[in-house]
Amino acid sequence: MNQAVDQLVDGLTRFRIDLSYDGTDFAGWAKQPGLRTVHGEFVAVMNKIFGPSDTDFSLRVAGRTDAGVHAEHQVVHVDLSPAQLKRLGRNPDMRLKMNALLDPDIRVIKVSEVPADFHARYAATHRRYRYTIADSVSGWNPLRARYNLWLKYPLDLEAMQAASKEFLGLHDFAAFSKPKPKATTIRELREITVKRNKALGNVIEIELMADAFAHNMVRSIVGALIKVGAGRATPKDVAKALKSRSRAHPFKVVTPEGLSLIEVGYPAMKDYGKQVLITQHFRSLDDN
Repeated sequence: MNQAVDQLVDGLTRFRIDLSYDGTDFAGWAKQPGLRTVHGEFVAVMNKIFGPSDTDFSLRVAGRTDAGVHAEHQVVHVDLSPAQLKRLGRNPDMRLKMNALLDPDIRVIKVSEVPADFHARYAATHRRYRYTIADSVSGWNPLRARYNLWLKYPLDLEAMQAASKEFLGLHDFAAFSKPKPKATTIRELREITVKRNKALGNVIEIELMADAFAHNMVRSIVGALIKVGAGRATPKDVAKALKSRSRAHPFKVVTPEGLSLIEVGYPAMKDYGKQVLITQHFRSLDDN
């Protein structure tokens, strides 16, 4: 990978900003001309508070989410100069100022000053996502219509749990992701659970935790588990597709409304720099 990590310029202060958003009405995280995106809305508010920035305040995000995908807990970092910080005035509470200007579907959770070697993306040790499905066994709550995938048939939870185990560990997820140029699809899936949440009407929740996720990886995995749960595929079919490293299989990428980024993990402060180096190491299936 060998990508250069943004170095903090002398005189600037780095801040970690934890935020959440309802992704329904956004065209994803990344700025796109003429489209409403989380990045675009966030930087627009930063410009109002701190003045225009040609570099978007060197903002970096833990993980870009696609159109329609939510984030209960996302992390970014920004770099601010003394002059920009002075614009906060007598009330230095950046969180309150930003939330007063942001639309209700984006909220800043907290703002923290961090060391120069903190990096929202490269210092992260893991990400955790949750995908929520309401099948015919679930209670169909219209208040959660924007946050569930709705299915008209029942899913076999035990079959889905059995198939989910095929994804655990270090694999090349090329068959279950959309590859990007010069990027690896090797990831370590550390945890995956499939369970019903009775408190939310018996919906099915699929939680996945990995060092990182390739593009469309979570929604591709969920699509495979749904097909198994519906009785149209087996765990062996899943294992065969994963091993093939080819997208020529019957499993489909599910729609985004049920997906939310719920956690980004970081090491102790003293280990930020070390974790950045680990992340930049190009992954191989020979890695221990």
